Amino acid sequence: MKLQSAIAHDQESVTVWDDAVVESQRGDTAWIEANLGSWMHTYFSHDASLLLSPDSSLVYQFIADPKGAPDAQQFRDAYLPLVTKLRTRLSRGDTQGTSAQVLSIGEADVSSIGNRSAIVSIKPLMSHTGNVVQAPGTEFLHVAVRFLDGDLPAEIGHEYAFSDLRFTRDQPSETGAAFIPLTSRDGTPAGFFRWAPFQPGNDVLRATVPVLLVTFGTLFAGSSLAGHALFRRSERLAASRKELEHQASHDALTGLANRNFFAITLASTLANAATDQRHCILFVDLDRFKTVNDTFGHPVGDKLIMTAAARMRDLLPNSLIARVGGDEFNILLSNADAQNVEEIAKNIVTALRAPFEIDTVHIAIGASIGAAVTTGPCDPIELTRKADIALYHAKAAGRNTHAIFGSHMDELLSDRRALEADLRLALKTHSQLETFYQPVFAADTGALSSLEALARWKHPTLGDVSPDQFIPLAEETGLIHEISALVLEDACRTLAELPDIHIAVNASALELASPGYALRVLGILAKWQVQPNRLEIELTESAMTPEKSEVETTISTLRSAGVRFAIDDFGTGYSTFSRIQRIEVDRIKIDKSFIGEMHQGASKAVVSAMISMAKAKGLLVTAEGVETDEQRSALQDFGCDHLQGFLLSKPLPRSTAITLATADQRVTGIRA
Repeated sequence: MKLQSAIAHDQESVTVWDDAVVESQRGDTAWIEANLGSWMHTYFSHDASLLLSPDSSLVYQFIADPKGAPDAQQFRDAYLPLVTKLRTRLSRGDTQGTSAQVLSIGEADVSSIGNRSAIVSIKPLMSHTGNVVQAPGTEFLHVAVRFLDGDLPAEIGHEYAFSDLRFTRDQPSETGAAFIPLTSRDGTPAGFFRWAPFQPGNDVLRATVPVLLVTFGTLFAGSSLAGHALFRRSERLAASRKELEHQASHDALTGLANRNFFAITLASTLANAATDQRHCILFVDLDRFKTVNDTFGHPVGDKLIMTAAARMRDLLPNSLIARVGGDEFNILLSNADAQNVEEIAKNIVTALRAPFEIDTVHIAIGASIGAAVTTGPCDPIELTRKADIALYHAKAAGRNTHAIFGSHMDELLSDRRALEADLRLALKTHSQLETFYQPVFAADTGALSSLEALARWKHPTLGDVSPDQFIPLAEETGLIHEISALVLEDACRTLAELPDIHIAVNASALELASPGYALRVLGILAKWQVQPNRLEIELTESAMTPEKSEVETTISTLRSAGVRFAIDDFGTGYSTFSRIQRIEVDRIKIDKSFIGEMHQGASKAVVSAMISMAKAKGLLVTAEGVETDEQRSALQDFGCDHLQGFLLSKPLPRSTAITLATADQRVTGIRA
């Protein structure tokens, strides 16, 4: 049934998604609400959305109109038979979709929920990359419900030009009404769609009978009018069919092709390619988009996606561009464009790196691109695999860049997966990962002021793994929460041993948006009997929000307890001084990229201005990445409060940091 397929197709926008699997396993109810609940009602008009755990118990439920809605047991009675069928198929390893438009496995049927009839569709949460592994049959299940007595008939009637289309449980008895029965897969009657049939003959007859008595010519005119009305109706129906076909093959948000259409076109193009014909596919992944979405909300995220799509469309008006995931795009280049892959990839990176202005918010993201090139006929699966590997290579190179597949990249992907497995093992066994502490010094006296706690990984065979390598990996795989928890625990333990020192820890926007983060921090502080005002939490600029949010609530809760806050890497993200003042942070940390370029007049002036504005607003200022005496001297002259960098000290093991802090020297502490 097309209605069932349409609802299942809607679900695929969120159920075939790594993030959906990870966040559901983590139990992040705020994320689930925003992406799997209210989101489905806002964008697809679903009346209810439910999430079931691997044991099929209810984890989350969203009902658009709770008043008079069926109760939880009535919902369960409707979806449980479908859940049982789906679990059986999943346990067998079945992943087959139901149609060309619905590519992932699912079960759907017309069911009775209490005294209401509805379409119920169930789909498992699945990884779109294959990187999130789940045992068959243990998937979370997403349940979508559309009541047939709600606004669905009106939508169908408008789409297909049915007059007064309604759903009724009983067979219509009105004279002249048209209707069609609706049954479930086992033949159980669910109700009827009824509508007023189109009857142009009666209308024409009523309009022309009086005129027949006057002249035959008028009859001819009336007949022509009726024919024209039929023609207009045919045109409307044809337009509706075209619109449905377009919707089935295109992304509703951006108007670009969707995953299915791209896959079909790619397969056809490569199968029919001439032996000397060159083709290329690009995998484009927006950097830091998830942070933007979590921080500013879906409306801003949607506008960002639409603007990014428009920029790529302007660059490549004749190429097939598809949105295949939340922040993922595929591009097919043919003929001449495929000869200029390097230049095109660079242009896309440049275009997407340029700042976005969304609802007065200044947003800077970027893009990583993986490319794979072929000549002549080619297996589309193999070509997409190579592009995917190239994308990982681009991300590993530091993002905001591109990579074209080479044979050496297969080894890179294998290494990355091995590194992820090793990181999971290190966290599971509480080994290899260690907290180092980088000292921060007063700019005027040079005395030790505080410490910053940093995660370090000493791999048993690889040695020291750079944080630039494993922290992004941890963020992508969701392991960053566990790493941050270990660092916070060690920092509070160190604070308990050093009663005269303050320590800063880092937190991502994702952590701050978690409803349980504030409670976790306060719980660990209480465990080690540490005063909250001795802990400072450094958050990136991406965590700064333009409106009230979970992040702001978390900051407010912790600040009321005495915890201090700083903005890390200031100048590289989204913050403005007015927003910082509203959220009431205590300090800014100027990013090392500005300090490193202070020998240039423009950067020196920018740093001076940052410090002056921060001081005017009562904020403390720390300069990161101080590596020369000239930088230190200039920062002292500008009135910077604290300095941090290799000139003064590298990050130290815990024991060495404790020795430094307890040495016979004055410890200034963080000034209020």
